[in-house]
Amino acid sequence: MTEIFERVSRPRRLPDEIASSILEAISSGDLQAGDRLPTEMDLSDQFGVARTVVREAISLLKFDGVINARQGVGAFVSDASSRRSFRIGPDCFAKRQQLLKLLALRTSVQADAAAAATVWRSDEQLEVMASALKRFSGSMGGGIEAAEVRVDAEAAFYRTIAEASDNEYFVEFIQMIDTKLMENLRSVVVKNAMVSEIGVQVQIEHQEVFVAVRDRDAERARTATRRHYERAARRLADRSDISDV
Repeated sequence: MTEIFERVSRPRRLPDEIASSILEAISSGDLQAGDRLPTEMDLSDQFGVARTVVREAISLLKFDGVINARQGVGAFVSDASSRRSFRIGPDCFAKRQQLLKLLALRTSVQADAAAAATVWRSDEQLEVMASALKRFSGSMGGGIEAAEVRVDAEAAFYRTIAEASDNEYFVEFIQMIDTKLMENLRSVVVKNAMVSEIGVQVQIEHQEVFVAVRDRDAERARTATRRHYERAARRLADRSDISDV
């Protein structure tokens, strides 16, 4: 059969890359509603990856309603009306205004998660938060490796807060947003973390959130979290290496 896909050259996030390529083929009309996808073996050969990678990519598209699998028959392109999932693609990062919108979305959700965490958090989760903050403060100064530690510690801190909200949808939604942000902006976040005055300010912001969650003060937790993320958005948007196109 005629090959319509090219081999994947980038080694990272292969299932997402393949899912994106299939989506592009659908958008361009190379694949249309009702068309059957090539078999896993054919796709594996065309993309130059293992079948397990192809299988994961297809699973992503099935979850989004893009692909409809019929057991024993194959996988087919679904009608556009059946596609249901919200996905964040690389185009979201093409312009500064789009970036700010995505950061604003994260701000609102994370702030509400922090408020809920004041009600549902456990002592064990509070200890995990405290440990993350200790790693953050213990890596102040230094070069890029220390900055990487701070970035990861901050992510662990807010991820634990989301988990403490006792709402799996907060966790899933925040994880989706943060994964895309880190894929596209991690180098910028790390550069920001290397600036000492920013690190000190961020440490203060995190501590305010922690105290509010510890004291079970929902409104203070919501306000402190929102304040941190709004400031983080400004710090990211103000960097000269995030340019409008």
